[in-house]
Parts: sequence; structure tokens; C-alpha cells
Amino acid sequence: MKIASKIFAILIAVLVVSCSTKKNSFVSRNFHTLTTKYNVLHNGKESFKQGLAEINASYNDNYWELLPIEPLKVEEETTSTEAIDSSETKATGPFAFAEEKSVKAIQRHSMNFHGREHNRQIDDAYLLLGKARYYSSRFVPAIEAFNYVIEHYPTANLIAETKIWQAKTQVRLHNEEQAIISLKYLLESTRLEKEIIESAHTALAMAYVATDSIQLAIDHLQKSVLTDSNKHQHARNLFILGQLYRTQHKIDSSNYSFDKVIAYKKSAYKYVIHSQIEKAINTSKGNKQGLERLFAKLIKNRDNRPFLDKLYYQAGNIALDLNKEADAMMFYKKSIHAKQAENHQKSLSYQALGDFNFMKSKYIVAGAYYDSILSIATDNNSKRIRKIKRKRANLDDVITQEFIASTTDSILSVISLDQGGRIAYFEKHIQELKKTDAAKKTTQKTYTTGFGNPITSNNTNSNTSGTWYFYNVQSIGFGAQEFVQIWGNRPLEDNWRISTKRILQKNLTQKTTAKELDTIASKRYDLDFYLSQIPTAQKDIDSIRISRNTAYFNLGIIYKEQFNIKEVAITKFEKLLAFPKNTTWILPSHYHLFKLYAGISMEKSDRHKQQILDQYPASRYAQIILNPNKVLAQANSEDAPEKVYANTYYLYKDQKYTEVVSKASASILLFNGNPIVPKFELLRAYSLRKTVGKVAFKEALEFILISYPNTDEAAQAATLINQLKK
Repeated sequence: MKIASKIFAILIAVLVVSCSTKKNSFVSRNFHTLTTKYNVLHNGKESFKQGLAEINASYNDNYWELLPIEPLKVEEETTSTEAIDSSETKATGPFAFAEEKSVKAIQRHSMNFHGREHNRQIDDAYLLLGKARYYSSRFVPAIEAFNYVIEHYPTANLIAETKIWQAKTQVRLHNEEQAIISLKYLLESTRLEKEIIESAHTALAMAYVATDSIQLAIDHLQKSVLTDSNKHQHARNLFILGQLYRTQHKIDSSNYSFDKVIAYKKSAYKYVIHSQIEKAINTSKGNKQGLERLFAKLIKNRDNRPFLDKLYYQAGNIALDLNKEADAMMFYKKSIHAKQAENHQKSLSYQALGDFNFMKSKYIVAGAYYDSILSIATDNNSKRIRKIKRKRANLDDVITQEFIASTTDSILSVISLDQGGRIAYFEKHIQELKKTDAAKKTTQKTYTTGFGNPITSNNTNSNTSGTWYFYNVQSIGFGAQEFVQIWGNRPLEDNWRISTKRILQKNLTQKTTAKELDTIASKRYDLDFYLSQIPTAQKDIDSIRISRNTAYFNLGIIYKEQFNIKEVAITKFEKLLAFPKNTTWILPSHYHLFKLYAGISMEKSDRHKQQILDQYPASRYAQIILNPNKVLAQANSEDAPEKVYANTYYLYKDQKYTEVVSKASASILLFNGNPIVPKFELLRAYSLRKTVGKVAFKEALEFILISYPNTDEAAQAATLINQLKK
């Protein structure tokens, strides 16, 4: 036994010595090659496959934009050399394990003698090392590994694949030109497998997309889908081809590519369903009936549940094109509430609802939908979100001005009625209030408003019987509906009862107390109460008329300049011109109508132009019409509004108040409609206080508050008025 043990130990020692990486023998070479391939690298490659599968499963494509050819999320900062090459940057997860195994294979099993590697698996280890680093977004260390293989193993079996990975890494490092050169040189070889050729063309397409060379990207993507050696990339390339063709307005070619995705049996289902959606986007308005039936089937298909948010949204677009507005709104809302709805898709559905309500002049509702977009948006710096932010901010002005316009219109229409007309108007109003209140009482009889069961004859045995009010869906629905009817859409915040705070801050000088609100509520059906609220003093009526006219002018400007809705802007200005006792806004309204009609009706445009030239020949608007180049040249002259204001302000600083009043008054007429006019008005008000007194000062401030409600000067005037009252 002792002799046998000694012999066995000697054999083991001989085997270990013969398998040393320091000894170039047949046994050593084959031992380390097999160990590297079937032990170390096998485990590393399996881990790499796991990491790749995780990336493909977790990567969320934004199908509303051009898909990246390679689904890899790369943070911006990781493309800088300093960040990537930092010793603190380390891979994690499956790719870290794959990198560890690659390094182990190289360090423990490399057999390099006199500059020649005798372990045929070491080049595979370097390639795996580079790929693991690539998918960890560590591109500089990755390209070092690929460069090492190309330099030291030029005849390796995987050299072509390594060159493709090197080129892809160069694209990630924004060195697209070098990547294109090396890939074209590689494709000149006549001994490449089809899989390598397709991978090279895919990488070339990546480089050309990065340089915005769309046609060249299309050319190489077409060559990358001749076979389907990589089924996932094949389907993805076909889908991207369809998207790229659409950017060139080649709709037939785009649909052909999407049809190939749908027909390709190995396509991932997400590409198939989104190809159906893309074809719907491509389809012209006249061919929507067939699409309507198709999307109805897709929505009913249980396999499409993960995509319902997008299917509902597209169904809404189709319904809107077919003038089925109610169906469109229903589909958009279903898109938002779909179980697996993504935030980006939700924001698009919210935007569709907001835009629809905006076009219907339901500005408060539209604003609520735009608020919903901004509350879930993550791409706050994108062009789309910035545009929505601007539109939402402008909506505040629209809501304020529309509220003023509609309120003052109503008041003035009642003032214009005789006593009999006023009585008939308010009697009708009281009858409508009684009907509304009766409907509420019916609702309250059906559903309790506190704790307890719904009191109906039909649901005594229902599932909601015996549940708390806030667990009863129907009760909540009725309560929410009633709340919206009374209060409208309110954000969760302090002082939520105040719907438009800017209106209260800038247009009301008195606060309504809780006691006064109770008094108003108690006289809900009192005809005499309503009749007593009608203004009778001419000063009050004139003030209301000025507010109405100013609101219409501001609305015309907003719709013209900020929203570019010419038809609505024209309506506002035309109505403004039809109002009696309206001298302030006649000239600027004619000018804006002259500009608005220029692209619609030259006859009407010329009519407003002639009105300006005939009635206001010395005005700045007439100067702009007759000699626009001269007016532009004067922008930096002493006659420019800003310089005139500066000179007037210096007069005020020198306490020359009488001159300030005179010059400011003249400038207000000269620059009528210019944004600088409220500044002249405020400067004039301050000077009136010094020359005439507090009464004139207060009247001037009130005029600013009414005439220029959405300006900083109006806010300052409101503050000064409150101080005067104290």
C-alpha cells in the first residue's frame, strides 16, 4: 500500500509539473486549453448570456422615437474617458462575473512563449473580457481588450467578430469615422460568414445613425436583414428600417418593412404589435375605417394586454380622424388607466385630451390635463415638455382673461336690459338653480353622504351593502361628480377653494368674508337680491366696460402671439371693435387684424390697413406700415420706446414731475399697444401723486389695475392701492 501511494503521488507530481504554464509541452497546451474552454470560459460565457438576457428583458424602448439599433442604456457621463477609466468604476452582476472569469483564464492559463500564445482559448477570453466591459458601459477598458486581440492575435478565429466589437465601441466613444473605415475594410474580405457580414452592416448602420446619415444607415440595414442568423436583431433592424423610411416620407417602403416584421414568425411579439401601431400612424385619413376594425380586434385580444395603453391611444387617434370625438376621448382615458400604462404613454394621452379640450375652449379642463403631464414627466428638458410648460403658463392668462371677458359680458348684457328683461333673466336663473338643487336632493336620497349603506331598493344584497362610504365606488363617483360641479378641478393644496388666485390677486380689491358668502347662499332664490346687485353708477359701468375691452384685447394677443390660433384671435379683435365707447384699443386692434388677415384675406387686411392710415396717420403703427425698414432702423435711436422711457425716468429722478406727466401721456398715445406702455402709466401715476395728490394717484393706479391686469405694473398698483387703504 505504501509503495502504491508513493507511485500515485509521483504520478500526480509529474502531471502537475507537465501541466505547468511555464512548460511548452503537448500535455500542458492541451490541458490548459481544455480547462480554459470547458471550465473557466464556459462559466464566464454563461454568466455573460444571463446578463445579456437581463438587458433585453429590462430595456424599455420608446417606440415614439427612433429605436436605437442596439438596446443598451448608456448614461451620458459614462462616455467620458475620465469617468470610464476611473479605478472606482467597477462592473456588477453577471457581467462582473464574466469579466472575472476572463481575467482568471488569462492570468492562470495563458501560455505565451517568445511572443506566441499556445493556448487557443486566450483570444476568446480577451473577447469575452471586452464584451463584458462593453455591456457594463466601460468603453475605454473594453476597447483596450479588443485592441489587444487585434494586435496580438491577428490570425485568431474570432478576429472578424473582435473587429466588429471594436468598431461598435468606437461608435460609443463618438469616434464614428474610424469605426466606419475599419468596418468597410473588414467587409472587403471575401471569406466572411453571413452572420459576420450582417453584424458588420448592423454596426455600420449604428455609426451612420450617430452621424445623421439616414440614407446610408438605411442602405446598411437593408444588407443586415438578408438572412436571420440573429432573429432578435433581424426583427429590430426591420422595424427601424420602417421608422427610417417614414422620416424620408417613403410610406410604402415603411409599411413594407413593418409588414415583414409582422410576417416574420421569429419576431418578438413587441415588434409585431408595434408594427401594427406604426402602420396605423402611416395610414392616411381616408383609410381609417379598416384600421378601426383592426384595432378593435387587437384590443379584444387577451395577448395584447401589456400593450393596451398604446392600442387605446392609437384607437383614440383613429376615432378622432373619423370625427368620433366621444369615442376618441373614451379611448384616451382608457389608455391612461390601462393596468400597465407607461408614464410616457400616459403623458401623450393626457396631451391629446388637453389639446382637444383646449380647441373646445375648455381651458380649465385643458390646464388640468397639462398639469397631469408635468406631474409625471421625467424628460423635463425635452422640447415637447418645455413647449407644454409654456402652453400651460399661457393658459393661466387665457383662463384669467376668459373669466373676465365672460363675467363682464354677462354683467353688461344684464345692465342693457330693461326692468322686465332683468326680472325674466333672473327668474329663469332661479328656476335652473331649483332644478339643480332638486337633482342633488334626489342623489342624496339614493346615496348617503356620510357613514352607512347606500339606501336603494336594488342593492340591499349587493357587495357594497354594509360598507363604509369611502369604500363604495358608486357613492364616491356621485360625490366626486358633485364636487366638480360645485368647485371644479382643484389641486390638493391650501386654500383650494380659490380656483384662480391670479384673478383674485389682480382684479379684486375686496375679499368676500365667510359671513357674506352665507348671506349670498341664503338668498339663492331671492329675485330682489339679484336685482339689487346690478351696478347703476356710470363710473362702475364704465369700469366694467374697460375690464371687458381690455380682456378681449389681451385674449386676441394671446391667441395670435402665443398660441397662433388666428381664427380665434380675429374673432376677439373683431368683437372688440364692435363694442361702443372703445377708443383705447381701436388702433392696435386694426393693426393686429391687418397682420392676421394678411395670410387669409388680402381684401380684409387692406381694409384695416387703410383704417389706420386714414384715421391715425401720425401713429407709430402707420409708420410701421408705410416704412417698416425705417422703424427698425430707429429701434436704437433716441425715438425708440425704451430710450424715451429712460429719458422720462431720468426726469422723474430729477423731480421734474410736471414734465414727466406730459411726456408720459404723449408716449402712452404714441406707443399704444407696446408692452412698455404700462411702465409709462405707472411713472405717470407716481408723478400725479407729487403734482395733484393721492386721489389722482389712486385713480391712476386703479386704471393700471384694470387696463393691464397681467403685468408686473398691475401687481405693483394693487399693492399700492392696499397700502393707501390702510
